Amino acid sequence: MAEQKQKYSQFKGQSRLPKVAIPKRYDLKLKPDLIACKFAGAVKISVDVVADTKFLVLNAAELSINPKSVTFTSNNKVMEPVDLELCEGDEIVVMEFKESLPIGVGLLSMEFEGTLNDRMKGFYRSSYEHNGEKKNMAVTQFEPADARRCFPCWDEPACKATFKITLEVPSELVALSNMPVIEEKLNGNLKTVYYQESPIMSTYLVAVVVGLFDYVEDHTPDGIAVRVYCQVGKASQGKFALDVAVKTLGLYKEYFEVPYSLPKLDQVAIPDFAAGAMENYGLVTYRETALLYDDKHSAAANKQRVATVVAHELAHQWFGNLVTMEWWTHLWLNEGFATWVSYLSADSLFPDWKIWTQFLDESTEGLRLDGLAESHPIEVDINHAGEIDEIFDAISYRKGAAVIRMLQSYLGPECFQRALASYIKKYACLNAKTEDLWSVLEEESGEPVNKLMNTWTKQQGYPVVSVKVKDQTLEFEQSRFLLSGSHGEGQWIVPITLCCGSYDARKSFLLQTKNETVDVKEFLGNSGHSWIKVNVDQTGFFRVKYDEDLSARLRDAIEKKCLSTSDKYGILEDYYSLSTACQQSLTSLLALMSAYREELDYTVLSNLISIASKVARIVADAAPELLSDIKLFFINLFQNSAERLGWEPKQGESHLDAMLRGELLTALASFEHDLTLNEASRRFNIFLDDRNAPVLPPDLRRAVYVAVVLNASKSNRSGYDSLLRVYRETDLSQEKTRILGSVASCKDPQIIHEFLNFLLSSEVRSQDAVFGLSVSREARETAWSWLKDNWDHITKTYGAGFLVTRFISAIVSPFSSNEKAEEVEQFFSSRMKPYIARTLKQSIERVHINAAWVKSIQSEKHLADAVKELAYRKY
Repeated sequence: MAEQKQKYSQFKGQSRLPKVAIPKRYDLKLKPDLIACKFAGAVKISVDVVADTKFLVLNAAELSINPKSVTFTSNNKVMEPVDLELCEGDEIVVMEFKESLPIGVGLLSMEFEGTLNDRMKGFYRSSYEHNGEKKNMAVTQFEPADARRCFPCWDEPACKATFKITLEVPSELVALSNMPVIEEKLNGNLKTVYYQESPIMSTYLVAVVVGLFDYVEDHTPDGIAVRVYCQVGKASQGKFALDVAVKTLGLYKEYFEVPYSLPKLDQVAIPDFAAGAMENYGLVTYRETALLYDDKHSAAANKQRVATVVAHELAHQWFGNLVTMEWWTHLWLNEGFATWVSYLSADSLFPDWKIWTQFLDESTEGLRLDGLAESHPIEVDINHAGEIDEIFDAISYRKGAAVIRMLQSYLGPECFQRALASYIKKYACLNAKTEDLWSVLEEESGEPVNKLMNTWTKQQGYPVVSVKVKDQTLEFEQSRFLLSGSHGEGQWIVPITLCCGSYDARKSFLLQTKNETVDVKEFLGNSGHSWIKVNVDQTGFFRVKYDEDLSARLRDAIEKKCLSTSDKYGILEDYYSLSTACQQSLTSLLALMSAYREELDYTVLSNLISIASKVARIVADAAPELLSDIKLFFINLFQNSAERLGWEPKQGESHLDAMLRGELLTALASFEHDLTLNEASRRFNIFLDDRNAPVLPPDLRRAVYVAVVLNASKSNRSGYDSLLRVYRETDLSQEKTRILGSVASCKDPQIIHEFLNFLLSSEVRSQDAVFGLSVSREARETAWSWLKDNWDHITKTYGAGFLVTRFISAIVSPFSSNEKAEEVEQFFSSRMKPYIARTLKQSIERVHINAAWVKSIQSEKHLADAVKELAYRKY
C-alpha cells in the first residue's frame, strides 16, 4: 500500500492535470433517479495520447467508478488498468496500465454512479411543487470545477472537446441539454433522449436539466429557436426575458461580427440555484429571480435585473463559450467582459434607463473591495480548485468591467469594437489569455495597451490621485488607496481626463510617474477660480482627492447644477471613501452631502441613500448622542425628492422614478420619519385585507415592509407575523427575497434571533437565506452569537462555495471595534477552510477600518455643532 501511495504521489497536490493525454470527444450517457436521488452513467472519451505514459489522470469527485468497466482501446487493442485510485483530496482518478499507452487517439470507457446532491453544484437536485405534491428535478452546475462530480473528465477550461449526450429519464419529464434533441425512444415509463453533438467546448459549460416545465418560444431573424422554461403555470413570467434574449442575440451578432454559434438557445428558471445564473452553452440556467418577471408583483428593479442578467449570460456565448479563458487566472476575461457588455446591450434596448450612469455602481463595488489590503489582483494565481470560488467576486466582475470601460474610453468605442470583433474571430473555438486580448487591441489601436493594462490587471489595488492647484498649474500625485488609511505600494499608468469650468474645456494625458504638473492657464482665463473636475464622467478606475480650494469650488458647482450626473456621483463617492479612510473629516463629508439636497437623478440619490445609511451606523457607534440629529438631517435631505415623487405611481413615469420612489421611502422609513411610517402602516393593513388592492404596487413593497417590521418586538409582533404570513402565501421568488431582506431591518434582538432560525428552516430555500443576514445594528451581536452557535450546521448545509462566505461577510463586517475583530479571528482560528480564508480576512479588515473611523470621528472637535446646524437648517 505504501508503495502504491508513493507511486501516485507525483500526481497529488498539482493544480493542473498532466498534459500527456488530451480529450477530443465525450460520448456521455446519464440516467438520473429523481426519487432515490442517485444517478448512473457511462462515458466513452476519445483521448489523444501525446506523450509516453502508463498513466491516465483525470478529474473525478464524489463518484463511484466501476473498475471492471474501465478499458482503453487503441488500434483494436483493448487494455485494462492494473490499478485505479480515486484521490478524493485532489479530486482526481489515477489509472495505471501495464504498459505504455499507444501514441495517438484511443477510447477510454467506464461506468460510474453518483448522488444527486442538495448542495447546488455538480449534478444536483432542486425541489418544486406540482399540483400540491413536492417533486425533484435534476440540474447541473459545473462552473468552476464540478463537472467532475457528474462524470470523470478533464475538468479544465483548456481541455475543450465535443460532447454527444444521451439521457434516460421518466417519459413525462422535459429533458434539456446544450444541443437540440435529434431522437426520443419510449421504453415503458422511461424515454431515452439523444442530442446533437456539440461544438468544441469546456467541461464547465456542459449542462443537463430534467423536470416538469412550461415554456414560451420565439425565433431570431436567423431562425434560432429561443425558449424560456419555468415551473408549470409560470410561463407568462418568461415573456420579458424571452424578448430581451432574442433582441440581445441580434445585438451581439452585430457587435462581435460573429453570429451565435448554436442552433438553439434555452433559458431555464431553477428553483434552487446558488449563483444568479450560469452561461452553459445553449442551455443557460438562472435563479427564478433573475429570469422571471411578473407585471403585477415584480418591481422595476427586478425588471432591470432580469434584463442585465440575461444580457450578461448571452454575452458569455461569445466571451467565454466560443472564446474561453485558458485557466481560471483569466476568469476576469469572462466575467469582466460579460458584465461590461451587458450594459451595452441594456443601454441599446432600454435607453431611458440611463444604464451607463448606473454602471458607476459596478465600479464602486469594485473600488470598495479593492480598497482593502486583503484584495487580490484581477489576474490571480490559482493553485487548487478549492480556491476558484472565492475569485467570483467584485474584482473579477466589477473591477474587471470598470477597467475595460476605462480602456474603451481611452482607445475610443469604434477602435475598441473593431479589436474585440477581431479577437473573437481569431480565437473562436480556442482558449485565450489576457495577453492575447491586449495584443489584438494594441495592433488595432497602435497604443501601448499591454504596458498600460498590466498595471491594472497584474497588481492589486488602484491609486488615489491627489490634485492641488498652484498658480495656474495643477499638481498631480498618485499613491495606492487603502481604506485603512495606510499608504500602500504601487504605481499605475493612469489615463487622466479633466475639465475646467466647462465640459468644452478638456484635457487628457497619461500619468505614468508618481508626480506630474500640468499647465491649465489656457482654461482658467482671468478669474483662475473655475471648478476643476478630474476623471471626467468617472471613466477611470481610481479615486481623486482635491485640495480644500478645489473641493469648495466643486461643492459650489454641484449646488449650481454645473456638473454631469456621473461627476456628481463620483465626487460624492470619492469623498465618502476618503472619509472612511480618515483622510477627510466626517464634518466635511456631511457638508458635501448637503449640496445634493435638490438632486433628482436616480443613480446619484441611490448612492447618497447608501452612504447616508452607512454614516448613520458609524455615528451610532462613534457618537450615539448625535444619532437623532443625523437622522433628522438625512430626512430633510431626502424629503424634497420623496415629496416630488409622492406615494402614487404616475401615469407614464420613467422606470428610474419608479425605482427611486421605493428607495427614498425605504430610506425615510429606516430613519424613522413618522409620516412615512404611518402611511406605510395604513397601506400595509389594507393590503393584508385584500392582496389585490392597488395600495401596494411592487416598487413600494420593500419600503412598506421595512416600516412595519422596524419596531416589531416580542410584545408587539403583529408586523413580523403578518410579513411571514405574506412570505408563506406567495410563490414568487422575488417577493420572498424582498420580505427576507426587509425583516432583517427589525431592531428587536429577540425577533431577529427567531428570524435567523427561520432562515435555516425548511421554509427558506438554502440559496435565499443570505438575503436575511444584513441585520440591524441593534441585533448584530445577536446575529454573531447565532452564527457561532450554528456554524457547524451552516458549513454542513452549504459546503464549500461562495454562499457560505456571505454568512461571514454580512454578519462580521459591520462591527467596529478591534476587540470584536480579535474575537472573530479567535473563533475561526480552529475552523479555517481554504474557501473562507479570503472572505474572513476581508471582513476582519473591514472591522478594523470601521474601528479607526469611529476613533477619527470621536476626535472631530466641531462635529456636534455641524450636525445640529445641518439638522435644523432651513432651506
